[in-house]
Formats: sequence, structure tokens, C-alpha cells
Amino acid sequence: MRLCVSDAHQGLRSAIARVLGCRWQRCTVHFLRDMLGHCGRSQQPMIATAIRQIFAADNGAQARERLDEVVDRLAGPAPKVARLVEDAAEDLLGFYAFPRDHWPKLRSTNPLERVNKEIGRRSDVVGIYPNDQALIRLAGMLLVEQNDEWLVQRRYLSDHSIRQVLTIQTDTNDNVNTRHEGESGVIELNAG
Repeated sequence: MRLCVSDAHQGLRSAIARVLGCRWQRCTVHFLRDMLGHCGRSQQPMIATAIRQIFAADNGAQARERLDEVVDRLAGPAPKVARLVEDAAEDLLGFYAFPRDHWPKLRSTNPLERVNKEIGRRSDVVGIYPNDQALIRLAGMLLVEQNDEWLVQRRYLSDHSIRQVLTIQTDTNDNVNTRHEGESGVIELNAG
């Protein structure tokens, strides 16, 4: 496991740290919505634009520079938002450590929420279930269907970009490059 993406639900964060032991990425969409709740309606367009600039950077270093600029720019008109952005910096920029192809999938839980919404939509069609196992079977089959779609039609993450993550060149103490391979280690969780 290399990265876990979720909203900032404290129970999820604790479980991720304790059970998965990997880096945590805060969902940027949830973060932006949260920040808009800490300012007046008239400030929301300015704050949304400023925060979105952070996530449109070309690399992690540029994103950090933009984040610092946003904090400075918001310090006057929205000091609470500026402080919250600064405090969340490490949690917001983790996705930049992965290949660019992964960024749209890793920076938010939106792809997971789309799958959850489809499960909800399809289960609403049935309406009443004879028992819990029937609902679990339906949800399981929908997830299998989604997995098959990602494998055959539209890959969630391309083979090429997965290989970039799985092949890591590290400089050991002996200054010898070693190669490590493993299974994909990205999971998204959402408390909603």
C-alpha cells in the first residue's frame, strides 16, 4: 500500500494509520468544499480559484510554491482558510509523488463516489431485498462488473503508469540501485 485517499473523517484517518500504515491523501474536492464553508459567500469564488491553482501545478515543488502563495494571499481576507490550507499542505500534496497519469484519480475520492452512486442507483431499482445477503450479492456483482470494465475497456490506471509506480529505483546505503515490484497499492475510502 503506497497511498490511501479519503476525506478527513478522523475515524478513517486513524484506521488508515493503524491498519494500512501508508501515506494519507486528503480528498482535494472535500477539502475545497470544507474551505468554502469557512468563508462568506462573497469570498467563495476567490478562495475556490486560489485553492484550485494549487492542484493545477505541473509538479510537487510547484504545487508547494503555489500553496505558499495562496496562504500569503488569503492571510488578509480569509485568515482561517489560510491557516487551514497551510496546516493541510502535506495531506493535500501527496498525489504529486505519483506519475502524472495518476493525479486525477488520486487527488480525490470522486471516482469511488461515482461507483458508490451507481451501486445506490441500481439497488434503488430493486427496492426491497429478501435479506442482507441479497443486497450484498447485488453490490458485489456491480463491483465485479466495474472491475471488469476497468480491466477490459477503460483502465482506471494505465499499465504504463502502474509500471512507473511498481518499478522504483532506490539508492541503498551501498549506492546500488535496486528494483522493487509489487501489486498496485492505491485505495480510496470515503466516510460519506
